[in-house]
Amino acid sequence: MQELIEKSLEDSKNFIEYKQLISDLLKEGKSTGVTQNKRFLEYSKLNDKRLKRLSKQLKISDKAKEKAEKVKKDFLWLVLTESWCGDAAHSLPILHRFTEINPKIDLQIISRDENPELMDHFLTKGSRSIPKLVLVEKESMKVLGSWGPYPKPVVEQIKAYKEKWGEVDADLKKDLQVWYNNDKGQSIEKEILELMDKMI
Repeated sequence: MQELIEKSLEDSKNFIEYKQLISDLLKEGKSTGVTQNKRFLEYSKLNDKRLKRLSKQLKISDKAKEKAEKVKKDFLWLVLTESWCGDAAHSLPILHRFTEINPKIDLQIISRDENPELMDHFLTKGSRSIPKLVLVEKESMKVLGSWGPYPKPVVEQIKAYKEKWGEVDADLKKDLQVWYNNDKGQSIEKEILELMDKMI
């Protein structure tokens, strides 16, 4: 596992670099990842706008700031994702806020498609669902936990929708975007704070 993580870091990007990568690829008519198609390109365009907007708007609570300040050891937050992932566009700005509070938290973003072996250690019900945050203690390179692909209220919403309609479709995706916009990152923050108990 340590070797896989260290290898993935060779092409990792911090949050600012990742946003720039998406913008640069879009100028070439591309998304991140191995698969290139019109659908992924359109989602990437949407997420580029979301990332820019949410980077300015989303804030973390005073409680979250206090917890971030308590982290004394160096930790890696390694996120597997792709530019077309709408859920990542909502979670990455929140994760980045924590790193602004405490530089001991190092957020690095890598491509799911380019790191399949690592991704397969963090499947969600057998699926390579993203984003997936992997919590790593830097000194030992030991994995302490993971989070993702989305907060529990979204999990419940998807489950209920699939039970009623059989599959995730465009209507559900619109509903989820409304939910994310109304939640303003609070659910993601709450679950990240629970994960951070392993860091303090």
